[in-house]
Amino acid sequence: MEHPAEFGDTDPRAMRVWLDLMRAKTGDEKITMVFEMTELAMAMAEAGVRARHPNDSEKAIFLRCAALRIPRDLMVRAYGWDPEGGLHPDTGRWRT
Repeated sequence: MEHPAEFGDTDPRAMRVWLDLMRAKTGDEKITMVFEMTELAMAMAEAGVRARHPNDSEKAIFLRCAALRIPRDLMVRAYGWDPEGGLHPDTGRWRT
């Protein structure tokens, strides 16, 4: 297999070892990895939201995190909150 361009900073021998390890995994192991990586990505996104909005309620954190993954129109329909609308998710008042 040709060395993928996006892994250009990885030694080709290390890439072969990694690919062999990935190929040896069962389907169950691979899907478990996907779920674990997704959980990690969501936790990191939540940490970023909490760092940017330390005084927000759990509801506001939930809405802000959801808005990172859900299109704006669906956020408005599903949760009644427009992430681009300028209103704070807790108070319904204009952000300052």
